[in-house]
Parts: sequence; structure tokens; C-alpha cells
Amino acid sequence: MPLFQTIQFNETTKILIWEITESFDELYSKVTLKEKTQKRLDGMKSQMHQRAFLSVRMLIQEMGFTDKDLHYDEFGKPYFDCHNHISITHSYHFAAIIISHETVGIDMELQREKIQRIADKFTDYECRYLEPNSTEEYIKKLTVIWGAKEAIFKIRNEKGISFKDHINVNNFSLGETQTQASLHFDDLIKDFDVHYEEIKSDNFEGTFTLVYAFEK
Repeated sequence: MPLFQTIQFNETTKILIWEITESFDELYSKVTLKEKTQKRLDGMKSQMHQRAFLSVRMLIQEMGFTDKDLHYDEFGKPYFDCHNHISITHSYHFAAIIISHETVGIDMELQREKIQRIADKFTDYECRYLEPNSTEEYIKKLTVIWGAKEAIFKIRNEKGISFKDHINVNNFSLGETQTQASLHFDDLIKDFDVHYEEIKSDNFEGTFTLVYAFEK
């Protein structure tokens, strides 16, 4: 399938979402991979993971880049050799990237009831406003919080950061699309603008939450 959705956030920030409906062979035939990337692909045991990996290459091609332009640092954080920042996510049948002149992170998650069972693993500060009641709203809010913390972690990408202890997401409403968050780690304090929205497909069941964060 072609590009599923494009979000032009501002003049220097764009989000692209790919719905992964193609076979591995279809995707593989449309990309050119450098040797290092080919080895990573060959080492993946899950074909779904392989297809998501290739879909990301399709997305960067949509933005005028190639696999040769995409690199990873020692911690696995992707980057380009230019002024653009990039962050990558994939979840089930979706892959997404955000490219910006600003420092950004992105995450996409399927809304699932099971997130309630691990809520105490990644929430503490947020318990001040969360109401654990097994409702759809609670699940949606937990998914936004997890996505925000994942996006912020991708930005900082430092060993030892705890979602529960070091990243705080401010209270927010599902009727809006933005909140703030902060990272408190060692002597570092950083603030972030967080944006979130729901993504649905006619081809697959379930609702996904897309979250992206900008370092202030």
C-alpha cells in the first residue's frame, strides 16, 4: 500500500505513516540497502519485523533520502548526516517516521487492555490525575503516557533512564492533542512538548495512538 498518512506539523517537521500491507518481496524489491543494513535485515527472525524495517526505508525514500543516508549511533538512535533529525517507530501493521529540524521522538502503540497490568511499571507522577477504573478512557490515557515516555527516551537515549522515576507527563485531556512532559535524570532537567492522536485503519482492527515529542 502507498503512504497511509502524512502530517505536516510545521514548516520543518513532517510525520509519515506507512500501513504495511505488502509482502516482504514487494517491499524488498523497492528499496536499495547498504551492506550493513542487509546484514541487519538477514538477522531478523520475524518477517513482520522485516517488513516493518523495509517500510521505514520506503518512508525515508518518500522524503528524498535513501538507506545510505540513514545511520545509527552506538545506542541505536537513528540519524542523518545533515540538519534533519529523525525518529522511527513501528507497531503491528504500521511504521512511522518523524523528520524535523528540531530534536524529536516518536512512538506508536496499539491500544490494549493489557497496558493496565503494567501501569505501575511506568507511572508514578501520573497517578496524581489518573483514575484506574478499567474504562476505555483509562486505557487510552495510559497509552498516551507510555508513548510520550517512549518518544522522550528516544530523544535522550541515555542508559539508566527510568520511565517511572525520571519522566513525568503532565495531566491532559483526550479531547485535546497536546500536553507537556519533563525528564529529571541525574542533574539534568529537560522539558518537552508532547502531541498525540489516534490512528485507525479500515484494513485492521484496533485503534493506535501516535505520540511525538519535541525537546524544548
